[in-house]
Amino acid sequence: MYDYLIVGAGLYGAVFAHEAKKAGKKVLVIDRRPNIAGNVYTEPMEGIQVHKYGAHIFHTNNKEVWNYVNQFAEFNRFTNSPVANYHGELYSLPFNMYTFNKMWGVVTPQEAAAKIEEQRKAAGITEPKNLEEQAISLVGTDIYEKLIKGYTQKQWGRECKDLPSFIIKRLPVRLTFDNNYFNALYQGIPVGGYTKMVANMLDGIEVRLEEDYFENKADWDAMAKKVVYTGAIDAYFEYSLGVLEYRSVRFDTEVLDIPNFQGNAAVNYTDAETPWTRIIEHKWFEFGKDADGNDLPKTVISREYSSEWKLGDEPYYPVNDAKNGALYEKYKELAKKEEKVIFGGRLGEYKYYDMDAVIASALELVKKEL
Repeated sequence: MYDYLIVGAGLYGAVFAHEAKKAGKKVLVIDRRPNIAGNVYTEPMEGIQVHKYGAHIFHTNNKEVWNYVNQFAEFNRFTNSPVANYHGELYSLPFNMYTFNKMWGVVTPQEAAAKIEEQRKAAGITEPKNLEEQAISLVGTDIYEKLIKGYTQKQWGRECKDLPSFIIKRLPVRLTFDNNYFNALYQGIPVGGYTKMVANMLDGIEVRLEEDYFENKADWDAMAKKVVYTGAIDAYFEYSLGVLEYRSVRFDTEVLDIPNFQGNAAVNYTDAETPWTRIIEHKWFEFGKDADGNDLPKTVISREYSSEWKLGDEPYYPVNDAKNGALYEKYKELAKKEEKVIFGGRLGEYKYYDMDAVIASALELVKKEL
């Protein structure tokens, strides 16, 4: 009946579905959730586009990807400049001269660099072997203890010394007063939300929601010549080689009858004692205005609680350590033997993907497959 069955109506599945239809293929998209757009799903509350499954800011240096998504949405000029809250002390993120001035009272880049070097040497780190050592070598002991250690341990559920060093390399550190967290050429939020953007990608395509692929897998597979599967790769193989580790996130969202809760889209709580990792105030992704440019009288906030994933939970991001990497490679070998199934997306490929990388990966599949 179909050329392609696409399991998952998130970004990866939507991009491939759009391009397959454009190439004259007949496609069907299914998703077990009641909504399209996967984790980037946004829904309106009090005139505010709420990021139901966590904040997503589109950012990329890839002009092809940027031009691609702009076919489906107009992007605003939102720039991500989060704030760190450590027991009521507020610091600028990414780590920059504002952060260093608040922490140490330094004024020049030379003073900040000297302070970091002094603390790195005092810690005796030459070749960082784990996240803790990598962080101290990047920003010194003081910033590590106040702004990295507690937050990271809450986010990953592991001691920093037990996490690989590469995780922290994503964290920008600058000896300038640049508050732009993502040093990307293109950045913004789709006007009207991500759901509208994905709906435009899926325009004219048959989509069936609240359909669990595994409940009737044989029937679904029989409906199409090929399957593009964007779910968890270990779930596809019924965890036959073992369970890959993921982190999950719980969101506690509430509407407040005030116009401004924290004055910023994202505030990270970096101490170990506060149970949530951050609070998102959704209205600031669109500058506190409604679609007509009017100030919004209410606000919506979401507290995020990171947790260890267990069967039945939503897997948000993989734990990319050596043990899980080795297990994924074994699943990847099994995947190669599935002649009519293509595994893609952050769960199908077990990668900690940014949105632009998800889209780039989907476009690579389009070039190979269509």
